[in-house]
Amino acid sequence: MAPKPQHHPARARSIIFLYMAGGPSHLETFDPKPLLNRLHGQRRPKEFGDVKYQFVSGNARLLGTQRTFRRYGESGIEVSDLFPHLAGCVDDLAVIRSCHGDMVVHSAAQYELFTGRITPGSPSMGSWVCYGLGSESESLPGYVVMPDPHGAVEAGQPMYTHGFLPAVYQPTMFRPGARPVLNLDLPDGVNLPQRKRTLRLIRELNEATVDPHDQEFHARMNAYDLAFRMQTEAPEVLDLSREPRETLDLYGIGAEPTNDYGRRCLLARRLVENGVRFVCVVSGGGAGNLQWDAHSDIEENHLRKAAETDRPIAGLLKDLKRRGLLESTLVVWGGEFGRSPEAESSRGRDHHNLGFTMWMAGGGVKGGQTIGATDAIGLQTIDRPYHFRDVHATILHLLGLEQNRLTYPHLGRDERLTFIEGKLIAEVI
Repeated sequence: MAPKPQHHPARARSIIFLYMAGGPSHLETFDPKPLLNRLHGQRRPKEFGDVKYQFVSGNARLLGTQRTFRRYGESGIEVSDLFPHLAGCVDDLAVIRSCHGDMVVHSAAQYELFTGRITPGSPSMGSWVCYGLGSESESLPGYVVMPDPHGAVEAGQPMYTHGFLPAVYQPTMFRPGARPVLNLDLPDGVNLPQRKRTLRLIRELNEATVDPHDQEFHARMNAYDLAFRMQTEAPEVLDLSREPRETLDLYGIGAEPTNDYGRRCLLARRLVENGVRFVCVVSGGGAGNLQWDAHSDIEENHLRKAAETDRPIAGLLKDLKRRGLLESTLVVWGGEFGRSPEAESSRGRDHHNLGFTMWMAGGGVKGGQTIGATDAIGLQTIDRPYHFRDVHATILHLLGLEQNRLTYPHLGRDERLTFIEGKLIAEVI
């Protein structure tokens, strides 16, 4: 996990992935479709082609949006009224309206988003980044995931893990709430020299029998060392009470419904500020409607989820920028797919993988622009389509990594994150 040289000069040193689990609707957020509103209640015109859904019936009708869009910033990018705070940061965003993936079910789409494959067992992009770059912190993990407090998502922990990479590149899963890591304090009656002697004894016992080729065992030994270093240094990093009230207010901490996601976004800033390489902050977990998975009522679901995340995300971008960290921190927002133009159960939207929106900011990204487009009802990408593998290739490039050089031998093949070669999203760079 020691820092490693980049393949080429990097624009970003670390990444914060704001994962909107369940699939936020592009139609209600960053991709306005006036024609969809005019065709509300009608069958989809045949000229838009055909798609396959999970739950939308063959006789479904188009569903217009109740959201309103306005142009913001010097760039004039249109943003939904779901995001009044984020709209103030629009000149820092590169909004990619033409993303697409291969799968329309949650688990497979989540695996593809995180690992580039549609089945479990492959390393996540967080593990790949740590494999390629190591970590700049000796007292904190290189790769941290902060799940939603409501529970796991469909693909479960395998979507975040190290797969066939050495176990040292596995993520550290933080807990929800005010104590993301337990047992950081020394036990009562134990002082620091005693703790050091205990750790030294454990290491000497381990080294007496260790197999030099046992990667899992070496990772376990490394975990003991990291846990000790976290006991001595991490409490200060994880203690948000050290932040001024103005900063807590910026993230919406101490108020509802922003307190939880705001705490995790602020913690993400503190982690990258202290050398953590990759942080994933998850919005949505547990049963479907607790995610951005708006099958039954798109309005109720997205109003609730946006209210939880808009202010914290805008606060994160503003805080990074004023501290001079946005230039070196790549921030990525998105889910595993978007939502369908057709209605499901009259008021909801089904999963939709053929055209949806993600955005990037900071880390060398050229903000204040929209990239690509979906058709007039948001059904399919029609201009500069970008697959998940293209998003992965671009993330690696901004971090100074070349997708074809970042490989690992597995089962007779030099594997990489992008599997099929991704193309760089040139407009972003």
